[in-house]
Amino acid sequence: MKDALRHLDQRFKALRPLVATPRPPKGWVRAVRNALGMTGAQLARRLGVAQPRVREMEKAEISGSLTLRSLERAAEALGCRVVYALVPERPLSETVQQQAERIAERQLTPVEQTMKLEDQAVRDPAARRQMRTHLVESLLRKPARLWDEE
Repeated sequence: MKDALRHLDQRFKALRPLVATPRPPKGWVRAVRNALGMTGAQLARRLGVAQPRVREMEKAEISGSLTLRSLERAAEALGCRVVYALVPERPLSETVQQQAERIAERQLTPVEQTMKLEDQAVRDPAARRQMRTHLVESLLRKPARLWDEE
């Protein structure tokens, strides 16, 4: 699991700069088509559709309702490729670690409260950190459990 996380985090690192690249106001299809000097009718012919369908595709891209398959077909007709990826806002390994820490904290708090009521409170901050670290490590060994609670 850790290797898979590291591998994906490394791959995402190269994509992170693309996240800051906004979609052109009228969409990528129209921007590329215009940059190539291609009319809507010409793109329609390349796609094998009627010209109004190109306008619909361009509007659908702007609204976010264009299907991935339609975008791929348009890209191919424009001599482009669609690059599709989910790019995490922060490294996946960091997300998993933080989730494990949140759950560990959530699980430790009621246990500590019960121990205080029974006059068995852990008074040593180092001992509490050690308990928390052990719980986080235990949670990380079975990461699917991390996403049961929210």
